[in-house]
Amino acid sequence: MEELKIRIAAPEDAEAIAEIYRPYVEETAVSFEYTAPPAEEMRSRMLRTLENYPYLVAELSGRAAGYAYAGAFLPRPAYAWSVELSIYLERGARRAGLGRALYGAMEGLLRAMNIQNLNACIAWLDEEDEYLTHDSVRFHERMGFKTAARFESCGWKFGRWYDMIWMEKHIGPHRPQPGPVIPFSRLRAELPAAFEPGTR
Repeated sequence: MEELKIRIAAPEDAEAIAEIYRPYVEETAVSFEYTAPPAEEMRSRMLRTLENYPYLVAELSGRAAGYAYAGAFLPRPAYAWSVELSIYLERGARRAGLGRALYGAMEGLLRAMNIQNLNACIAWLDEEDEYLTHDSVRFHERMGFKTAARFESCGWKFGRWYDMIWMEKHIGPHRPQPGPVIPFSRLRAELPAAFEPGTR
């Protein structure tokens, strides 16, 4: 059995992350991007994310096999306690527990940041086609998310229209006065060394 490790992403992961993401762009409607970003762009996105939010890699026996990250839900200050999550796994690594492990670690970090709401934006068709299955919705349901909204025919890819649904999960108590959101760059200094790249 391969050894699974969840850790913070590092700039040197950008090439592997770009390769994991590429088929989702080129071969599926999971991503609404049309052109797969190169490694340099993925590195830039990662570093911007890590200023405020977690960006995690799942390693199987030392190789990056999946990743997940959080980002701002919307830019207005009142939304600060909500985030949008994204997750992508190697084709051959799906249904091996990586997604659950990534989201489990992510939830723990986001709780420590005082985040209250998790949101996921997912492409949808009532009937699966050759570019889109219901796997992402089923995964998020297993992780405790529920559908909160649906926008019809809002994404055009592969010559057809796709819907988009938002799923949500509450992970905080929603007190009358919430605690301040702690940027991940500040929280990171307090994490166990095992989260950092290159440690075992």
